[in-house]
Amino acid sequence: MPDHITREELDLALPDVLAAPKDGSTVEMLCRRPDRNQRDFTDILHMSVADGIAGDYEMGAPWLKLPDGSPDPRIQVSIIPRRVLDLVWRDRENTNHPGDAIVTDLDMTLHNLPVGTRLQIGTAVVEVSDVWNDGCVKWKVRMGRPANDWISAPEHEALRLRGIYCKIVGDGEVRLGDTITKL
Repeated sequence: MPDHITREELDLALPDVLAAPKDGSTVEMLCRRPDRNQRDFTDILHMSVADGIAGDYEMGAPWLKLPDGSPDPRIQVSIIPRRVLDLVWRDRENTNHPGDAIVTDLDMTLHNLPVGTRLQIGTAVVEVSDVWNDGCVKWKVRMGRPANDWISAPEHEALRLRGIYCKIVGDGEVRLGDTITKL
């Protein structure tokens, strides 16, 4: 049975999670998903307004679509706070990475990154979406029910503990070590 974090541990860690930098964080991990449940950790992601992340299956089979059936651009890029990932992703050998494209140590609260905030990441520019990342069934299975309940608790909604979705508004490249800057 997987070693999942407890709700008590998560609640105790919350002050540290909320102490993440407000701006100027560094890209610590990049992940592209070539297909369902596959992860490709890379040093560079190519991003475009038209196609999302090059080589990532999500825009070919998105879970969120526009009324005309095309991919909703508001979910092109997912960014997860490193402090939360470090808490919940305990068994890194046997548990899939959650699939977020970017891992960084950044305060992703609604207060710090309101909807519409633009972020320069490498040469790409993304805009914080109004779509709330509340995790999925896979998150609950992989990271445990306590982690799922913690990120989706009504009192934590504005904290965005699961991270943020963004749409790409400026084509570019994102590399490991690039700085994320609020515009």
